[in-house]
Amino acid sequence: MSYKTNYKTKLTALALGTLTSLLSVAAMATQAEHIEVSEPYAREVPPGAPASASFMTLTNNSDQDIKILQADSEVSKVVELHTHTNDNGVMRMRKIPNITVPANGQAVLQPGGLHIMLIGPHKPLKTGQTVEVELIFEDGSHKSVSMPVKSLKGMNMPMHHENMHNHMH
Repeated sequence: MSYKTNYKTKLTALALGTLTSLLSVAAMATQAEHIEVSEPYAREVPPGAPASASFMTLTNNSDQDIKILQADSEVSKVVELHTHTNDNGVMRMRKIPNITVPANGQAVLQPGGLHIMLIGPHKPLKTGQTVEVELIFEDGSHKSVSMPVKSLKGMNMPMHHENMHNHMH
């Protein structure tokens, strides 16, 4: 084997090794690292209210769909992923198994649509407080989201509190 051929073979092997290493590092990035959270907030909970909801925009900066399988927070007894459905003209909340953030796209969690329910708050959530919600992704990675608590006044309320309690499950 000539020096030139041997050099080309080694250079090709080195280039392939480097490329493989770079691809491996990219593949090791967690789903949580590919999600950007913007405009997060939780609704204020008046005393005695059975639940609150949290909202945000999730942006997926990867070329793969990413699923949030659950959420967790210390502010309430139960945390569930929810959506609203139109059941013969009646809007109802339903628990869902996941929220998919499409590849290079967004999932908007908003009143009347996808949201995270904070059921059985340990104490009323008040405007000015900050709530921590942990998002748990399909690959097991986590992302902590700090969100301000905002007043119900002036917000679009798709359901009354008594309906919220009756239709949670």
